[in-house]
Amino acid sequence: MTFSKNIALGDPSSNYQNFIDLKLRLLCCRYWLLNLWDCHDMIFPFWRIYWNRNEGGELIHLDDVYKMTPDTLYIIPPFTSFSSRFSKKHMHNDGIHVSGRHLTSDYNEDDYLDSSLIHFFIHFNLGVPFDNVYPGIIEIQVTDYLRDRLEYLTGRLKVENQDFKLTFNLKLQAFIKEVLTNIGPELWKAINIDDRVLKVIRFIEANINKKLTNTEIAAIVNMAPNSFARLFKEEMHITLHNFIQNRKIARSCELFEHTNKTIEDVAFNLGFSDRYHFSRVFKLVTGLTPGIYKSGKYT
Repeated sequence: MTFSKNIALGDPSSNYQNFIDLKLRLLCCRYWLLNLWDCHDMIFPFWRIYWNRNEGGELIHLDDVYKMTPDTLYIIPPFTSFSSRFSKKHMHNDGIHVSGRHLTSDYNEDDYLDSSLIHFFIHFNLGVPFDNVYPGIIEIQVTDYLRDRLEYLTGRLKVENQDFKLTFNLKLQAFIKEVLTNIGPELWKAINIDDRVLKVIRFIEANINKKLTNTEIAAIVNMAPNSFARLFKEEMHITLHNFIQNRKIARSCELFEHTNKTIEDVAFNLGFSDRYHFSRVFKLVTGLTPGIYKSGKYT
């Protein structure tokens, strides 16, 4: 038998194994009764999974309208521009207009099937480079396993929607990962990006609170700034400047979800000159002001 040189790690094999490092970070998970869901031209720096128990919900991306059914999950990658509506109570043709409330165990869902949209959603990030895949709306058939998980997750959310136990967290993460395994390989081309670009992306993530110049970034991989900028655009289909802006706004969304930091604090922590500069960039990227995002008046 051949033993690995690093037997102290407990692995007796000398075969090298290359695993993909997926850094799943949960932002929110909710189960709502929606009376109004008129949201237009939303663009957010995180993944979404949507599921409706009843019909009436619609998603619009480019010229395509997706009529949502209980047999389908809808995955929306980061930076996908899309709109949503509850067709039975569609009132607004622009802006963000949401009206609803958390479902609790006090509600009998069957009583609201005709009047409201029973809506489950998850927001999350996957880390570099998987938060930079191609935009679109992906439809996934609800299997028996996924339906069982949906019943568990929505049932628990009706009882508790703030301080989750370890079991719920593990099952929620397992649900997300199972859903993602149903996405075709064409979506995951980001894992094959140039090593120089990937090195820079990791540097940006580690220094997201700093003001980074093209010259400083290009020097990391010993390239001229203009040459690296072209390489980055070819690999990532976005300019280096816009990518950094997007990553800063993605980080700000995490801070708003998981801390009590003010808009001023977040702007300062991410290297913006002031709150007003940060707010302009945030709205440019997401279509919302930081104040509206913090209020949670969107889904």
